[in-house]
Amino acid sequence: MKALLGKKLGMTQVFNQETGEVTPVTVLQIGPCPVVQVKTRDTDGYEAVQIGYGDMRPALATLPRRGHFRKAGVLPRRWLREVRVEDASQYEVGQELTVDLFNDVAKVDVVGVSKGRGFQGGIKRHGFGTGPKTHGSRNYRQPGAIGQCATPARVMKGIRMPGRHGNARVTARNLRVEQVDTENNLLMVGGAVPGARNGLVLVRVAGKGAGGV
Repeated sequence: MKALLGKKLGMTQVFNQETGEVTPVTVLQIGPCPVVQVKTRDTDGYEAVQIGYGDMRPALATLPRRGHFRKAGVLPRRWLREVRVEDASQYEVGQELTVDLFNDVAKVDVVGVSKGRGFQGGIKRHGFGTGPKTHGSRNYRQPGAIGQCATPARVMKGIRMPGRHGNARVTARNLRVEQVDTENNLLMVGGAVPGARNGLVLVRVAGKGAGGV
């Protein structure tokens, strides 16, 4: 398994001393993630590993959550996610996984939750064009016609209309790993990553469908 939880710290840039090129990167703080539960095909019907991330005061955890972490011998974590693996017997409860897992990885997928934009119109939400700006036009940002005439006399399902925009699961695929800082648990990936600063992200090896957030 090469998938860990972390948070987005922000963006910066790195320089290639040989070519002089500047690459925009997103800095992610990855792990450490303790293994809280190991699920096997014999006991649960599938192979998976449950990992936690983020410090929190134990008093803020619910009683069932405290009992779950106490059974694993791990302090309560703010986030808890499950990651599918091929062979869960390679992991042990209480084992700590760090950013070292990505030392030999070239590209990763980053799963996050996009920034919520609230209720937006069709122009911002779907990229619709605007109406005329002159000659007395009053439908500059209106969506226009949304249905047909007498037949079928209703609005078809799936019509793109105004509504809530953002705050959805987004996966940025095949991001190049630029640097791995094992001392500070930092991972720098090329380009932008979905989500707000300090938002939770799941980083996995590119092309591997491993859990979600």
